[in-house]
Amino acid sequence: MLAKRIIPCLDVENGRVVKGIKFKDIMDAGDPVELAAIYNKQGADELTFLDIGASYQSREIMIEVVEQVSKEVFIPLTVGGGIREVEDMRRILMAGADKVAVCTSALKNPQLLSEGAEIFGSQCIVLSIDAKKEGRSWFAYKNGGRVNSGVDAIQWAIEGERLGAGEILLNSIDMDGTKEGYDLELTRIVSESVTIPVIASGGAGTLDQMVDAIDEGKADAVLLASLLHFGEYTVHDIKKYLGEKGVPVR
Repeated sequence: MLAKRIIPCLDVENGRVVKGIKFKDIMDAGDPVELAAIYNKQGADELTFLDIGASYQSREIMIEVVEQVSKEVFIPLTVGGGIREVEDMRRILMAGADKVAVCTSALKNPQLLSEGAEIFGSQCIVLSIDAKKEGRSWFAYKNGGRVNSGVDAIQWAIEGERLGAGEILLNSIDMDGTKEGYDLELTRIVSESVTIPVIASGGAGTLDQMVDAIDEGKADAVLLASLLHFGEYTVHDIKKYLGEKGVPVR
């Protein structure tokens, strides 16, 4: 079994790391450059930087902050938010990112995934899906989780892989920031529907929930924010615990 990745997430708005609950009630969590350096030192496998205001505010991502963060980390860096065309991807990669994550723009123009994969390679293209359950189905939301696209999230994951995405960042809006655990059913269904890696995101509150996301949810990686930002655990604590539970970690 491949080693499972622990990925801290920096949700950035107006130059600060923020954290909310179900994509709302946003509060300050620190400086992105400082936190990036801390997580790099703690042994994070990768780092994800999401400019959460860029899509719904229709503005460009903060390139200068990405450049500063990339200088502090020596692990793979994924950057998303406000990426609307291939040229935006190029700018982000030139600023120091290793991968680009697209959400709203891919829903509006699915061919963006194919174009990006053709130019930069599938390994650079992450399809970010903000999923929310409505009845018995999950739908992909756009504009920072504000608008239901009407697209079935599981079918979108399958289509995203076909179009060239090399990885899926699966964000549960329902569980985001609740600390009640990942959406295991959603994560498992998506993981079993695609062959590319799936990153579970939204809801981490305990170390056992991370084990569940990997064992029951079949996730290849877990994304974390609150638990790390507010000092409840370090990346080292998490890896040590997962290792003790039989989860292969780096």
